[in-house]
Amino acid sequence: MTTLPTLKSSFTQLIGSPSISALEAQHDMSNKAVIALLHNWFTDLGMSCQAHPVANTRDKHNFVASYGNGQGGLLLAGHTDTVPFDEGRWSQDPFQLVEKNDRWYGLGTCDMKGFFALVLEALKEMPMDKFKRPLHILASADEETTMNGAKAFAAAKSISPDYAIIGEPTSLKPVYMHKGHFTQGIRVTGRSGHSSDPAKGLNAIEVMHIVTGQLLKLKQHLAENYREEAFSVPYPTMNFGHIHGGDAANRICGCCDLHIDLRPIPGLGLEELELMVANYLEPVSSQYPGCISVAPLYPGSEPFADDKDSSWSKLVAQLSQSEPEVVNYATEAPYISQLGCQTLVLGPGSIEQAHQPDEFLDLHYLDKTKKLLKELIYHACIK
Repeated sequence: MTTLPTLKSSFTQLIGSPSISALEAQHDMSNKAVIALLHNWFTDLGMSCQAHPVANTRDKHNFVASYGNGQGGLLLAGHTDTVPFDEGRWSQDPFQLVEKNDRWYGLGTCDMKGFFALVLEALKEMPMDKFKRPLHILASADEETTMNGAKAFAAAKSISPDYAIIGEPTSLKPVYMHKGHFTQGIRVTGRSGHSSDPAKGLNAIEVMHIVTGQLLKLKQHLAENYREEAFSVPYPTMNFGHIHGGDAANRICGCCDLHIDLRPIPGLGLEELELMVANYLEPVSSQYPGCISVAPLYPGSEPFADDKDSSWSKLVAQLSQSEPEVVNYATEAPYISQLGCQTLVLGPGSIEQAHQPDEFLDLHYLDKTKKLLKELIYHACIK
């Protein structure tokens, strides 16, 4: 058995292995370098390790490490990818771990490659030969874009844990519910022409005016008929984020685009929401056949809810000394929970640092996270 890295060394190596996910091919990167590190480390710990290619990705893999067989036990899950970084806005190289001000800076320190280094550190101090139930570690692909890694893992149902922890940065507070995220691009295709004779064209801006009126009716319907009081904004939201149409004041507008963002609450799935948009726009589509097209701007994420009063939620609340809470950002939780496990999101670092220049993890989280992980593993796999 080779010598396992120190915590700082494992952080350094993970941060030094770029694994950016982007929808644009020129910015997208494979996660194979991160998986190679995890494969070596968790194999050296005595775990059974496998990497699985993920369909509909650019050379991405999921990584699974397991110790013990059978059903039940615990899944510790996270994603291997990061968002792109803002060129010129970082104070240092985003792929180099830098320590200053009692923080570790680097892309992925908090969101969320550092979580795997802390899991490794916790397991170094665990009596793994005493496990009565299995422990699994999932390192997924493309969470920051399509969530295709988590979706594929959930669909395969290769494991059936009792409990799952997803180590996103929640300041070590358990999260049991979050909204989903869904975007749509709506295009009105009219007929351009000279503005002096409106009858010879079809003004796409005028048709889009009718479209927005229908969408505002849907927005009101969602606010009046779907509520979850745990959220600070307790209803599904709709935002008109971008609109563009036309090219000159003296031309009939031939094309107009609108981008909308919807945030559904648990109980309102993306498929149902997509159908609602289509139904509310159907009268416009009937009035102007072939003029209205609707398509997702990028893959959405389902809303998520677990039971904050479950035995697992209560135990994690007790161990973390924090009551389960809700958040407005999306995670892989709705897909991981399809394995049939009680699922919570909990990890070191603050979401305020995620997706920001000079991303960091405050060093006070290191010992607290290692201690909490050891307690969670003990209760799920040994006790």
